[in-house]
Amino acid sequence: MQYIDAGMVGSLGAKATASIGLISSTTWLMGGLGIAMGSGYSVQIAHLVGAKKYDQARRTLRQAFCMVGMFGLFMAAIGIGIHSYLPHWLHGSEEICANSSQYFLIYACTIPIAHMRYLASNCLQCSGDMKTPSILNTCLSFLDILFNCFCIFPSFTVLGYTIPGLGLGVLGAALGTSLSEVVVCFGMLYALCVKSEILALRFKESWKLQKEVVVNALKITLPLAFERIVMCGAQITVTRIIAPLGTVSVAANSLGVTAESVCYMPAFGIASAGTTLIGQSLGAKRLELARKLGRMTLLLGVGFTIFTAVIMYMGAPFAFEMLTPDVQVQQLGTTILRIEMLAEAFYGAQIVISGILRGAGDTLIPSIYNLISMWCVRIVLSVLLVGKYGIVGVWVAMAIELTFRGILFGIRFYRERWLKIPAIIKE
Repeated sequence: MQYIDAGMVGSLGAKATASIGLISSTTWLMGGLGIAMGSGYSVQIAHLVGAKKYDQARRTLRQAFCMVGMFGLFMAAIGIGIHSYLPHWLHGSEEICANSSQYFLIYACTIPIAHMRYLASNCLQCSGDMKTPSILNTCLSFLDILFNCFCIFPSFTVLGYTIPGLGLGVLGAALGTSLSEVVVCFGMLYALCVKSEILALRFKESWKLQKEVVVNALKITLPLAFERIVMCGAQITVTRIIAPLGTVSVAANSLGVTAESVCYMPAFGIASAGTTLIGQSLGAKRLELARKLGRMTLLLGVGFTIFTAVIMYMGAPFAFEMLTPDVQVQQLGTTILRIEMLAEAFYGAQIVISGILRGAGDTLIPSIYNLISMWCVRIVLSVLLVGKYGIVGVWVAMAIELTFRGILFGIRFYRERWLKIPAIIKE
């Protein structure tokens, strides 16, 4: 979806790309907090499914709906309240602030829907159903293309047929993405609440919040939420560092992050599988199986990341030609993306290990690692290098930081302090 939005909006020019790139870190923050809230419950569900305690798993799911729903509404209210101020806080130029504000407003209105989709997808995965979320999230991308075409571009004629369009530009990209979120969210909820053999809801059962479930969720959620605030706060700070460099640098940075996602998205998928595998194995009290699956998952994730990084290093110019017609953005984006590819294997390792540790309920120490890595390495180096090297210096700092973070997480993984039976399962 990032590629779709970036490519379609990129065809409108560097200003349109920069208007979305300016507030992208903030949208990641709000989305990440929703994922953190849902993870507090989905990890518990993985443990309970592994222990074959299906009634407790459904009870946990019902409470997840209540808490994630309320949190999503709260975040939407904050987003709507700050939408007109946010681009200015991020030092965006006047030529892009209006579009950024409109995009963020539409995004904010859809936050509760997006959070529910995240929750439903994660819970299906943690119950062992990886296929349904994959199919529905793939449909999300196709719907995004369809709705974006209608909302972004004006009507045009092909072979004598008129293709309708609203011609809303950047605002249309927000509307297209939001509409696709709504459709797929309902599909995901139907799959979870009606079709799931394990988690299908029985509405006559109690929806009352239970203290032990909420407390267990908070033990997982709060460190993850702190981690998202730390990570996205640092990314927002980096955006503020880059913003004064001009529209071309902001656009290149935004598209560079989007192009890079091709390399690490497989690692996120494998990390999701790792969360399920480790969560269910520990829930079943099979520690040796959890150890073997953890190592296999890590090797698979790193292998995929290296493979995609090599391809992206060679294909970087072509990737930027697809994303934007602006030659300056293409050249600068290719340079910074190739710098990042040198550290991508370490980033892939960190992503997969995070998924494994999350499945074990080990979220506090990793969040501290992210705090140290992002703020003491990336931000400090970015400030030191941006003055002389511009955006290239910022991406060099990013590559150094990702390498450092990958090593930290690798040490945590191989010490195996996460390898223990969850408290929720202990007799």
